Amino acid sequence: MARRPYARALALLALLLPLALLLAASQGAYPIPLWEFPQALREGGERAAVLWNIRFPRVVLAALVGGGLAMAAAALQGVFRTPLVEPGLVGMGGAAALGALLGLALWPSLPWLLPLFAALGAFALAGLLSRLAHREGPVLLLVGLAAGLTLGAVLGIVQFMVHDPQGRSLSFWTLGSFAGASWEGVALTASLLLLSGLALLRLAHFLNALALGEEEAFHLGVPVWSLRRRVLAWSGLAVGAAVAAGGNVAFVGLLVPWCLRRWVGSDYRFLLPGSFLGGAALAVLADLLARTLFAPAELPVGLLTTVLGGPLFLYLVLREGRHA
Repeated sequence: MARRPYARALALLALLLPLALLLAASQGAYPIPLWEFPQALREGGERAAVLWNIRFPRVVLAALVGGGLAMAAAALQGVFRTPLVEPGLVGMGGAAALGALLGLALWPSLPWLLPLFAALGAFALAGLLSRLAHREGPVLLLVGLAAGLTLGAVLGIVQFMVHDPQGRSLSFWTLGSFAGASWEGVALTASLLLLSGLALLRLAHFLNALALGEEEAFHLGVPVWSLRRRVLAWSGLAVGAAVAAGGNVAFVGLLVPWCLRRWVGSDYRFLLPGSFLGGAALAVLADLLARTLFAPAELPVGLLTTVLGGPLFLYLVLREGRHA
């Protein structure tokens, strides 16, 4: 009985995601109505090429990136025991972006290495945060913000040093962009997120125990420090894969877990997959708006998610301050 709200929430999210994918695939500079998909794919030609080579990989990649960021954020919030932790806010997104750029600079002919370098960058910053995990949430947030600002400055220097067209493309990517998505990138991102997602799900019951407090969790047999390292490692891999594929789409990891906690609760056995589904749908719809609001111009996806997440972040900071 207690699981029914979670099951209903997951069922609704699992229904929302394919609807968002189909809607986003039908819209753009060359609209293709949903009811014409079967005929277009059957006949081939220009419309089939648009769907298979541009729309479908783009919307699937957006779903993977949004889902990966939201799932990683939910896990990080559990291990740090504060809703203020989000990959973009605490600098993990910037660290992942810098790691991906270093990988691109060192081995430009091996693009499949980018998610691994991005994961190393995210994990390095997560290691710094883990040393401060005994402190209050606002302290972690300030450290993460300082790290994020520093990394943002480094990325700005890199953009300044490269040629102008490349610098503009790099700037657009760091704000979140799914342009140029391919099935190869989708396959690589999906493989890394599947690996990290399954690993995080296996730690869900430990995260539930940790919500009671570190001392209580220790007495229940939870290896607290080992749990922290494993969550940081697998979350870093998820953030790295997502950022390398679509840039730093900010605030997805803040919006989705917060809404799910308010909706059905904080059981991580359901919160982690629910965050993935909700983050995937949110990123797909945000990308749809980014492509269509000012068509033919295209906005960075991260700008739209920031507009949504900024007020929520302010609310959470004020609420945490009152509780402290």
